[in-house]
Amino acid sequence: MVKVVDLPTFDAADYLDNAEAIAAYLNAILEENDDALLASALGDIAKARGMTQIAKDAGIGRESLYKALRSGASPRFDTINRVLGALGVKLVAVPKDTPLV
Repeated sequence: MVKVVDLPTFDAADYLDNAEAIAAYLNAILEENDDALLASALGDIAKARGMTQIAKDAGIGRESLYKALRSGASPRFDTINRVLGALGVKLVAVPKDTPLV
């Protein structure tokens, strides 16, 4: 019998190694319409890309970025937008009924 404590921990950052994976992950997160979940997901992506470099590219202090993207955080839109730019992705609006590819 396998115990839960013996299972490896899942870290999404381990799978966010290309732009397509990052975009798919963000699209799935955005479907949930949860700002805290979005902050956490951006943290996963920033971790995968290197938090220090993302903070630098976004013009945000590293410690501030960690706080803004921790689980349960509600970062300002400006922060989210700056992080998205540093990650090389952008938000795009499409009609609600349009399926995501």
